[in-house]
Amino acid sequence: MLFQRLRPDAVVPRYMTDAAAGLDLVAAIDAAVTLAPGARAAIGTGLAVAIAEGYEGQVRPRSGLAREHGVTVANAPGTIDADYRGEVAVLLINLGSAAVTIEAGQRIAQLVIAPVARATVDVVEQLPATRRGTGGFGSTGKT
Repeated sequence: MLFQRLRPDAVVPRYMTDAAAGLDLVAAIDAAVTLAPGARAAIGTGLAVAIAEGYEGQVRPRSGLAREHGVTVANAPGTIDADYRGEVAVLLINLGSAAVTIEAGQRIAQLVIAPVARATVDVVEQLPATRRGTGGFGSTGKT
């Protein structure tokens, strides 16, 4: 995977432990951003990435931010397509009850690289039947 720094303070992502699934993404911003409860903002990382064809980057929340402050990734997981070359930004949302300030250099999300399966799309008059049928939320049993 290739990373390009778009600004000098951009931090190249790294795995924090040997068995970590995600690379930590770090805020590269000119000024702190305060998220009021319910507010969201796109926080830049100052990086562009080249992901190999056949893979995607999944931008996922950091559990510490979610647990401590209620801050998560609004479109989790966000998808970075293999052909995207713009700045990687993280769309954060504050689901907590107090304002949270995001600082430059703060770890804000994780990037997980995953294989992509591409489907062949066919249109049919009727779908094959299943036991579940059209049952929606909660239709497979009680928890």
